[in-house]
Amino acid sequence: MSPTKLLPSFIFASRWIQAPLYIGLVVAQIVYVWLFMVELAHLVHGMFGDHRMTETDVMLIVLGLIDVVMVANLLIMVIVGGYETFVSRLHLGEHPDQPEWLSHVNAGVLKIKLSTAIIGISSIHLLKSFINAGALGEHMLLWQVVIHMVFIVSALAVAMVDKIMTQTLILQHQQH
Repeated sequence: MSPTKLLPSFIFASRWIQAPLYIGLVVAQIVYVWLFMVELAHLVHGMFGDHRMTETDVMLIVLGLIDVVMVANLLIMVIVGGYETFVSRLHLGEHPDQPEWLSHVNAGVLKIKLSTAIIGISSIHLLKSFINAGALGEHMLLWQVVIHMVFIVSALAVAMVDKIMTQTLILQHQQH
């Protein structure tokens, strides 16, 4: 093989360097499952243990569980979508469990899905803070709202850029 063909092949094969990163995220997913089970055990123990939990305590733990699930969903999107987009096809064919979004995933779609997932996670965290506002300072709540708004504005900017890029590609395709 000539050097002019070897170099591009080598560069293209370098995408496999990312595979251990995705395996590491699978390990992180396992850690999140463990965290979920620990929090669920706290909830069950709190409901049936010696010290009864208040409704607010239950709500905070449940929101924590939802938060863990949403972060785990974010991990799945990054693991599956990122691997499919940047490393190699998963070759799922017509697998009955294939997520619907995976059939049309690309870097732009993945960015928007990740942005909306981060907003969802931030929303749950903010709701937990509002419910527990008495234990937090006004300054802390203000910063959490500001950070949440930055996530929202960032997601809107990503969506707008993606829309502009898509329209540009469509116009280029129509001209050819």
